[in-house]
Amino acid sequence: MAEEMIHDNCGVFGILGARKAAELTYFGLYSLQHRGQESAGIVTSDKKHLHLYKGMGEVSDVFSGEHAFDHLKGNIAVGHVRYSTTGASSITNIQPFLITNRDRMLAVAHNGNLTNSVYLKNKLEASGSIFQTTSDSEIILHLVARSKGIDNFSKICDAVKKLKGAYCYLFCDEDRIIAARDPWGFRPLALGRLNGHWVVASETCAFDIIGAKYERDVEPGEVLEISSNGLRSEFPHSKSRHAFCIFEYIYFSRPDSIVFGENVDKVRRRLGRLLAREHPTEADIVIGIPDSANTAALGYSEESGIKFEIGLIRNHYVGRSFIDPEQKIRDLDVKVKFNPVKGVIEGQRVVLVDDSIVRGTTSKKLVQLVRQAGAKEIHFRVSSPPIISPCYFGIDMPTKGEFIANQKSIEEIRKYLKVESLGYLSVKGMQAMPSLPDDDFCVGCFTAKYPLNIEAISNKLRLG
Repeated sequence: MAEEMIHDNCGVFGILGARKAAELTYFGLYSLQHRGQESAGIVTSDKKHLHLYKGMGEVSDVFSGEHAFDHLKGNIAVGHVRYSTTGASSITNIQPFLITNRDRMLAVAHNGNLTNSVYLKNKLEASGSIFQTTSDSEIILHLVARSKGIDNFSKICDAVKKLKGAYCYLFCDEDRIIAARDPWGFRPLALGRLNGHWVVASETCAFDIIGAKYERDVEPGEVLEISSNGLRSEFPHSKSRHAFCIFEYIYFSRPDSIVFGENVDKVRRRLGRLLAREHPTEADIVIGIPDSANTAALGYSEESGIKFEIGLIRNHYVGRSFIDPEQKIRDLDVKVKFNPVKGVIEGQRVVLVDDSIVRGTTSKKLVQLVRQAGAKEIHFRVSSPPIISPCYFGIDMPTKGEFIANQKSIEEIRKYLKVESLGYLSVKGMQAMPSLPDDDFCVGCFTAKYPLNIEAISNKLRLG
């Protein structure tokens, strides 16, 4: 997504039983950096105590110090990368969170968004709970502390029954890791093995970097204890329909990951191929807007027979705060991030493929760049339907009124972008791409129809 207006909340990683668990977790988090660049943290257990190290910034920055791993002792580790969704950044909101309850330590890392967070927080505060952060991730710790369960596993099973919305939790105590996934399965969570040791992560690309093998997903609604005794699994929720986030395939997940049981690259190629069937055109070259749309552009090229070319080069070394939104030079932001390959584009009829259009402002600037590079024609293709409604399940999106598809018709968007033609993939086509049934996916941002009721969410309570 060229516009970078939509962000996933977080990524989580955990490993049990391995030497240098903290260092392996570092590499796992490095692979999950695309899921959050605001802060990072790792907690470890040496069987007696939990040790925590975290900070603001990307993984390589937080753990760049010579002694960053010195006190992260033990062969159990859980890590977290974060992108916050509301309010100002704060050191107090960096995860994992760590508490001591009844002389036992417990840490948690969270990816998702609780839709009943305001209700739960108000209820907990009314009965005496004091919150240390403004993140909805802290809520689960208060619920666990109040549970009458006999151990952390039973307490977590009890606590998650009170939650609504999207969540993937990794808990760590002195002896084990406990993973919990919401019964709808909005966000991905995978289980793997490394030399006999269990590994769990938001995406399987985090397994690849350390040489771990993907075994299966943590199932929707499952609470999974990972300890030296092996695995123990419970399903404390009543059975629910699945609601896997289809945007994980379209944009968020890395193409080399297996998500919801499918290879992301293959799904994106299928999206591109169907896009070519639904919106064919006569052109000379197909260009993807890097990086997330490249695979869909390859699919469009394969189906249409139009040659795929690298026509836009992305600068991967631009910091998130490089351009101040208030600066008068902010119109240069696209030129800072992207540069057209004039020798490829000049005199050509171009199919320009992106995975989505949000506000349309960046798409318009990219079209201008390609036009200035000498494109004879530009046919804009989008490998998802028009976005018309926000996400409430762990994705940061603009408000409903900011989506260009809520303000303009497709023809009006075409004129705004100043392209010869514009085509979006249909909802039906998008849902046909994964091999899972249509109703296993949440497509609320495209249809405004959500798999569960949305309760009030306060802007004062940060998500993930």
